[in-house]
Amino acid sequence: MNKYLERLYNGIIKENPTMILMLGMCPTLAVSTRAINGIGMGLSTTAVLILSNVVISILRKAIPDEVRLPAYIVIVASLVTVTELLIEAYLPSLYEALGIYIPLIVVNCIILGRAEAYANKNEPGVSAMDGLGMGLGFTIALTIAGALRELIGNGTLFGANVMPAGFEPIGIFVQPPGAFLVIAFIIMIMNAIGIKTRQRKLVESSCDGCCSACASRCEKAEGGDDK
Repeated sequence: MNKYLERLYNGIIKENPTMILMLGMCPTLAVSTRAINGIGMGLSTTAVLILSNVVISILRKAIPDEVRLPAYIVIVASLVTVTELLIEAYLPSLYEALGIYIPLIVVNCIILGRAEAYANKNEPGVSAMDGLGMGLGFTIALTIAGALRELIGNGTLFGANVMPAGFEPIGIFVQPPGAFLVIAFIIMIMNAIGIKTRQRKLVESSCDGCCSACASRCEKAEGGDDK
């Protein structure tokens, strides 16, 4: 697999930002009340991810380390502003549904994380594919979560009634607690079929995520070696 396809595959499956890396959970929980909202937020974030990765990759040698993060935020904020204005002009219903979460793309940890971890160290072409892969992975996760919540909570899918006439919607699934339930259910399925989340990898490597506990174990091991 060449490096471009690898970045695409990693973003969608192996390093899915929402289901594997657990990034961008705020918009995932907030806007995934409907499948169409998930697609809209996901594609908006994808566009910003691709463009920000390309711009940051091109400027990676020109941006001083001392102002690296502020520079990233300025670049991302400019791209988000353009995206927000385009959505407001051409997709007003989506703009109203997503609300404050469009400008909050600026501080989405997926975008800043990829800028720092990947675009800052790689050429523009492969950085663009990294942004595309991560964006599509985020979009797929949001759409699946939104579709499940809409289906169970409203009995609809993309606004169309698809459930039998006697179906009683479970309203909690279109409320904040429903988002946690759906995400947990999806991760449970992923674990069952062997797609390892970051948390599962930590547990399997004998790490419970507590740095102090790991440090104490390392100190004990070093003490034993001294003896």
